[in-house]
Amino acid sequence: MAFAPSSAPSASSPHGIHLPDTARELVKILVAGPFGVGKTTLIDSVSEIRPLHTEEHLSEASAEVDDLAGVRDKTTTTVAIDFGRLSLPGGVVLYLFGTPGQERFRALWDDIAHGALGALVLVDSRRIDASFGVLGLVEESGLPYAVAFNDFPDAPRHHGVQELRRALDLEPGTPMVTCDARDANSSIDALLALVDHLISRDPVEAR
Repeated sequence: MAFAPSSAPSASSPHGIHLPDTARELVKILVAGPFGVGKTTLIDSVSEIRPLHTEEHLSEASAEVDDLAGVRDKTTTTVAIDFGRLSLPGGVVLYLFGTPGQERFRALWDDIAHGALGALVLVDSRRIDASFGVLGLVEESGLPYAVAFNDFPDAPRHHGVQELRRALDLEPGTPMVTCDARDANSSIDALLALVDHLISRDPVEAR
């Protein structure tokens, strides 16, 4: 298994590998979604430390079990986790765990989800059906979650907000946002939507 830290820490982050002195709350967050939706990219874009990736190259054997529809140009896949860290104002530090997106890695889900307070579920509006399995896992685990549509350049623009909510069968209180996983500010906004949701659900515990 290849453990491949990819990009260097963000130039905007002063923390390096060490936790900031202001850290008060350490929060485990899952970044979930189907294969090829942009989980690794999002963690790369926001992490203040060098992200950890467990990636392998796609093989002919995996092509027989992995659905490559809509992601034909993808050459690698996460086989365990992606990991990054993001410090927020107020002393909250997010530990970001990216989950594998294929059904064959479902056995890892309970271990990865253990101790998480919530999940950001990335969705590709070009293939909404691919997200149903991951949403089912998140809901079965009882984790609060927010949905972020990753804004791919060729994503359809005609879907309305309510149409997308109905397509995913989201509860009225579930946050739904759009983000560009390549852009740090956009990705942070998506994570903040989740954090705000967690605080609103349990404001006493979150303080």
